Amino acid sequence: MGELATLCAAASLAARRTTDIETAVSAPSEPSRVLASLAQHRPSLALDTLDLGFLVALHLRAQGSASTFEEATLEDVFEQVCDAIEPTAEQRKKRATYAIARLREQRLLARVDGHGVVRSGQYALTRLATGIVDFFLEEDVLTRESLTLLAASLRTTLSEVLAAARAASSPESWASKVEAPLRITAAELVAGIERRQRGLDLQQEEFQAEIRRLLEADWFGAISRCQGLLESTSATLRELGEILLRDTSILLSLLHDIEELALAAGAEAALAATARVMEQLDRIAAWGGSRQRAWSEYFQYVHRYLRDVVRLDPTRALTQRLRDQLAGTAGKPYVLALAGAAPIRLLRTVAPVVERPPVTRPKAPRDREPAEDSGEDPQAVLEERVRAALDRGASELSDVTSEVTALVPAPERFAMAGRVAHTAAQLGRASASRERPWVKIRQEMQIEDWKLGRRSGGGS
Repeated sequence: MGELATLCAAASLAARRTTDIETAVSAPSEPSRVLASLAQHRPSLALDTLDLGFLVALHLRAQGSASTFEEATLEDVFEQVCDAIEPTAEQRKKRATYAIARLREQRLLARVDGHGVVRSGQYALTRLATGIVDFFLEEDVLTRESLTLLAASLRTTLSEVLAAARAASSPESWASKVEAPLRITAAELVAGIERRQRGLDLQQEEFQAEIRRLLEADWFGAISRCQGLLESTSATLRELGEILLRDTSILLSLLHDIEELALAAGAEAALAATARVMEQLDRIAAWGGSRQRAWSEYFQYVHRYLRDVVRLDPTRALTQRLRDQLAGTAGKPYVLALAGAAPIRLLRTVAPVVERPPVTRPKAPRDREPAEDSGEDPQAVLEERVRAALDRGASELSDVTSEVTALVPAPERFAMAGRVAHTAAQLGRASASRERPWVKIRQEMQIEDWKLGRRSGGGS
């Protein structure tokens, strides 16, 4: 009696832990709650090849007979697995005991009898163990036929659910005829499509590995085989994309109608189940688009490789020579040669840079009072003054500028300095050294000084 009470208490504790984890996982909007539950129960998996083979053997035996196993049956199955995987294994009965305990600790094997711990009992594979085995054994690949059949079944189910939703008049009818089919039947059909999608993903990965093996084994002769694999896979993905595009819109339309009826009737459970199925269909449609884009990129890459590399080098001679050159085993290795000539050095005195204040001038009014004009040409007058300064022996631009600008008002001297330099360059012969000094003119401005002389002939 005490053993039975202990067993019931342990079963109650395990059931409570399972309920806590399933409740946390059912709320995807609260990842912190899920992680906290996992951290509290600290689940872990550690399976080697022998353990996986043990689970697979039990799963295959459960398909042909009862789903529960006596402890002696487990030991016999473990010994058969050892014969196939580790023929040299010793102490197999002891190892079987440890393997059973290890699988029970990881919740892959459950004891289903009520005889306590002192008697040999019966065991069954858990849902976790079945899922792991199905992953390694499943051969379901999404094809045109399977997708068409599953989509048609899902469309029929949703049509029946929509008819039931239109006829539902009580919370009980909504729960039994709308929410339950959406939660179980429709979700299982969608899960079947998703499971076959994962199988197709694995098949695509195997195709890529096969193309790589073909190119490694038969460089030029594998072109036709690689192209055949690419074309067949592209056609399959194209057909699946067309079916998904056509059926997804119909299924989502049915679900939208069910959602509107559930919203009007206030059926929260049916509304939540409809939203879950819609999210699954959206994932399926997104999967189809992403796989088409990924395979298109891979298709173009392989064709470009076959065209630009394999066909241009059918005997791999160029490829092998390039590898030898890069490895340094043939000829001279690749090096970078540099000239060791010393750079030319030009030494000169560094003159400190003088920071000059910005050029400014006071603002003058835009509008001026009318003034009487003498009628003389300002440029002719300027030329006469510059020529007179040069005739008097002015040999530098600063002297000419100082003499000519002294005859004009102060606000106009800055603009006049530029015209004086231009006129002096035309009338005289300007020359400048490499370093031209800056000379102040009446503490008002600075100019870059030139040497001036008379032109030959005395004119401009």
